[in-house]
Amino acid sequence: MPAKKAARQSVKRYRRNQSARRTTRTAVAAARRAVNSGDEAVAEPAIRQAISVLDKAVQKGVLHKNNASRRKSRLAARLNQLQN
Repeated sequence: MPAKKAARQSVKRYRRNQSARRTTRTAVAAARRAVNSGDEAVAEPAIRQAISVLDKAVQKGVLHKNNASRRKSRLAARLNQLQN
């Protein structure tokens, strides 16, 4: 039955996407916490890591490229405020 196979595939994709989405949210949250701490030495690597994770989510098709771009831009803006 095609519907049964589609349902199986849907569950498989859902699990894979959830994993990538969870990783993305964790990385972005960690970057925000690092920026809020006010320590530039901690914030910069955290933001680099978050940007990398966002780019990987786009490659996997979990996030739209504009969504990731917007998030990266906002993180970079927060880092720039911290540096100035």
